Amino acid sequence: MGVRKDAAVANDRGSRARHRMSSQPSGPDEELMRALYHEHAGPLLAYVLRLVAGDRQRAEDVVQETLIRAWKNAGQLNRATGSVRPWLVTVARRIVIDGHRSRQARPQEVDPSPLEVIPAEDEIDKALWLMTLSDALDDLTPAHREVLVETYFKGRTVNEAAQTLGIPSGTVRSRVFYALRSMKLALEERGVTA
Repeated sequence: MGVRKDAAVANDRGSRARHRMSSQPSGPDEELMRALYHEHAGPLLAYVLRLVAGDRQRAEDVVQETLIRAWKNAGQLNRATGSVRPWLVTVARRIVIDGHRSRQARPQEVDPSPLEVIPAEDEIDKALWLMTLSDALDDLTPAHREVLVETYFKGRTVNEAAQTLGIPSGTVRSRVFYALRSMKLALEERGVTA
């Protein structure tokens, strides 16, 4: 007897929803959405929860999407005979299946924590800076380049650089001064400032 009563209640609710939809103007509206939600959201959520292994957030998203599709297809639902719920259940099941298929087609996500340990940004910035610096050094004359290499990159004093290069220390100072000016211009041409 309980099954028949439930079926009668379901049929009564379905006929009320159809009546509301058919009494509405041809375009879907807010009242239709309220009626669909009021009469079908609870049972639909219970059904979808079983499909998504109890993931309530996902189930609520599926129910919401199902009701939005019903709202968008109100014209088809108005012409349907019988309860709207089988259509809603079918749509919800298809949304769950589509979601499952899209997750299967997507590559598996990887834990990003090992990537956070890698100092990628600093290394990339450093590599880019070295490439720019090397390119700017190539614009200098060989005499200017060699005094900068000796003093700035090898860390030698002016006197040590003079002794290594076999030129007077005054010449090293002069070349360093003009080499730095040329280097500044070469870097500015490449977009490096300050």
